[in-house]
Amino acid sequence: MKTSELLLDAFGRIDDIVSRVLKGVDADRLNWRPGGTGNSISWLVWHLCRAQDEQIADVAGIESVWAAGGYAARFGFDLDPSDTGYGHSAVQVGVVRVDSTALLREYHEAVLRQSLDYVGGLSDSDLDRVVDKRWDPPVTLGVRLISIVDDCVQHGGQAAYVKGLPADSAGQ
Repeated sequence: MKTSELLLDAFGRIDDIVSRVLKGVDADRLNWRPGGTGNSISWLVWHLCRAQDEQIADVAGIESVWAAGGYAARFGFDLDPSDTGYGHSAVQVGVVRVDSTALLREYHEAVLRQSLDYVGGLSDSDLDRVVDKRWDPPVTLGVRLISIVDDCVQHGGQAAYVKGLPADSAGQ
C-alpha cells in the first residue's frame, strides 16, 4: 500500500463517521448540549472540519476552504473568522448553532475534497518534511497528518456518542 492510499483511507474514515452522525439529525438534536454546557454535535462537527481545514491548508500552502468558500459569513457565527474552536469556552461553544445539517455537510464535504486532493498526491518522502519547528522535536508532515486524523476521529466519536444518548437525556 502506498502512503497516499493509506492517508486516503484514513481521511475517508472521518467522512464515514461524520456522514453517520449527520444522517437523520434535526436542528434540536444538532444543537443540544449534554448537561447544558457540553459540546453539541454542531460544535463537534464544525470544529473537526475547521481544524482539519486550517491544518491541511497550512501544510499544503493553500487557502482554507473556510476562507475561499466564504463559510464564516455563510455560517454567521459571532466568532472571529479565523476561529477553529480550539480552547473554546462553554459560551463560545454555544455560539456554534446550525439550523440543519445541510451547510455543515457541505462544508465537511468541501474540506474532505481538499484533504483528499492533497494527501492523494503525497509520497513517502513527503512525510519527512518539517512543517512546524516550534516543537522539540520539530513536527514532520507525517506526524501532523496523523494528529489531524486522530483529532477528527476523536471529535467524530464524541459527536456519535452525543447523537446516541437517549432522547430523554437530550431533553427531547
